[in-house]
Amino acid sequence: MPKQKDLKRLIRARMKKTGEAYTAARLHFVKKESAPDYAAKAGLSDASVTKATGRTWAQWVALLDEAKAAEKPHPEIARYVSSLGVQSWWTQMVTVGYERIRGLRERGQRRGGAHEASKSRTFPVPVETLFAAFANARRRAKWLRVRIAIRSSNPPKRMRIAWEDDTVVVFEFTSKGAAKSAVALAHQKLPNKAAAEAAKKAWAARLDRLGEFLF
Repeated sequence: MPKQKDLKRLIRARMKKTGEAYTAARLHFVKKESAPDYAAKAGLSDASVTKATGRTWAQWVALLDEAKAAEKPHPEIARYVSSLGVQSWWTQMVTVGYERIRGLRERGQRRGGAHEASKSRTFPVPVETLFAAFANARRRAKWLRVRIAIRSSNPPKRMRIAWEDDTVVVFEFTSKGAAKSAVALAHQKLPNKAAAEAAKKAWAARLDRLGEFLF
């Protein structure tokens, strides 16, 4: 890879020639990372993303780089990933993983700079039962123990709620068979990394209580 001073000169020359943004132009000169490095930066194993999407991280990075995804906002990248036949929850996982790989966000951080806490859990119940444990106020009170307001709901797939401190939590529900389902959550608009870590631990405890309630 060229020295830093030479690298900047080459990048600026390419930007002038192609009209690309700095990040996109830089990608043409920076040494390519290996697939294991991609998985580490994305925070998700190569085996998992391949099983769920049919593509390795190296293939996703090449595909999204070709589409100049590093220059696009998060929703636009997600729509492109979804258009390739990726399921809703994995659309976000691929998009966020790519943004981490390309240095557009850190682990637990959104593109705008705010932080979020993510957590997922699988339970041995139908997805309708799992969704009801969140949607039904009486059932929810037995394990969540926090007052919330449901902002939007698409049973039994998705729910968006306002937390008691005005942060936001988004839930994605996935059926894994007649008697098995999973929930993946993202607690958004957290002020810093410490708050995100605290929220992640708190959600682990809440999902533990949910498991006891469902049993």
